[in-house]
Amino acid sequence: MASINPAIAATTPETTLRKRITRPAVFSAFFLIIGVVLLISNFSTPSDLTTTFTFGRALPDTRLHIPTGLYTWIVSIFYVIVGVVGVLPAVTKAGITALARAQSMLLLIAGILIIPTVLVLAAAGGSTNVTVMLQVSLRLATPVVLGALAGIWCERSGVVNVGIEGMMLSGACFGFVAFTLSLNAGADSGTGQFVGVLVAVLAGGAMALLHAWLSVNFKINQIVSGTVINILALGLTSYVRREVLLSSEAGRETLPVTNIPLLSEIPILGEVFFQGKPIFYSMFILLIITHVILFFTRWGLRTRAVGENPKAADTLGVNVQRIRWINVIISGLIAGLGGAWFSLETTGGFDDAMTSGRGFIALAAMIFGKWMPFGAFGGGLLFGFSDALGQRFQLLGVPIPPQFLQMVPYVITIVVLAGLVGRAVAPKADGVPYEKEGK
Repeated sequence: MASINPAIAATTPETTLRKRITRPAVFSAFFLIIGVVLLISNFSTPSDLTTTFTFGRALPDTRLHIPTGLYTWIVSIFYVIVGVVGVLPAVTKAGITALARAQSMLLLIAGILIIPTVLVLAAAGGSTNVTVMLQVSLRLATPVVLGALAGIWCERSGVVNVGIEGMMLSGACFGFVAFTLSLNAGADSGTGQFVGVLVAVLAGGAMALLHAWLSVNFKINQIVSGTVINILALGLTSYVRREVLLSSEAGRETLPVTNIPLLSEIPILGEVFFQGKPIFYSMFILLIITHVILFFTRWGLRTRAVGENPKAADTLGVNVQRIRWINVIISGLIAGLGGAWFSLETTGGFDDAMTSGRGFIALAAMIFGKWMPFGAFGGGLLFGFSDALGQRFQLLGVPIPPQFLQMVPYVITIVVLAGLVGRAVAPKADGVPYEKEGK
């Protein structure tokens, strides 16, 4: 059988069509479908139906009344336009050049509009507090952002860390155990909480030590090593809970809310950013520290060099093993602090597998942010908002089974990794064990 000329095969109609069906075109089609659905459903929306947005305790008398039907008409028509603009250049020869240039901006606006649109439709005929929604979103994003920062420290040095979930779970368990035992020993609540947070951080670091020992020294497959840590943490914390917590007087207190003077009085922003708890504030501190160290210090330069080309870094005198060991341990310490958020800052207790996969969502946020601290913070906010949205739906009485609402953060994770991120390139040596020449 005669072979097909590759040059001819590359110009077949099917191949040409596949090249034109780009990622923006897929999202444009998604918004087109959403717009059509909203248009159809809007015919049954009462013309006098309104949605009320309130803005927290700082502005108790401020209310924004939004005509639900009119708002839905405007958004649905805009979505249809965005969809048509994005789809037509993908399926026609010429396309619409002028409109295609604005495609990225239109898609960005359409994506941002999803947030208020969902809130308007969910609270149709009632009211919802926007300030509280933002506040809850940031609080729920805290462990995800901390886990993503932990992943960045590890993977920027060339070590894959899928064990963040196990490190967070260990921190949550042992931190709360230390708090409980401190109270039983007669310590006051503040001292016990400090000890609990410290032990949580060290527990995450201990798990990271194991990960570094297996993946850096013994060069075991790093994904396997991380999986071992997750399984170990799941069994170990369950055993400790049964043997220690169930047989002792467990404390139920959480870390206290600390308002920052003056800043906490700012309307909306004060409630959202400056009326929080210690681990919530530490998220912002670690975010800035991570960015500064990675991109403005010698250690950060060496870390990035080891993650991209360890052989070249070694040639210049950089100790690759040492850099990776220290970064993996720092990663575990941060993950342990993220675990303390669950048991010591939020619930005042520990349950089996209470991290609920947030370590894996943190990895998705890291990839979403393309291994950049502030990008990972944006990814964490996205997942925090999706989690808060599921809770808000339940409060508003949206007729959706709660099991489906609990799935929202994980569905968002799949959508983000499947299409929203685009091309996310990890450090070149990420996951590749380094063997020094001559050994």
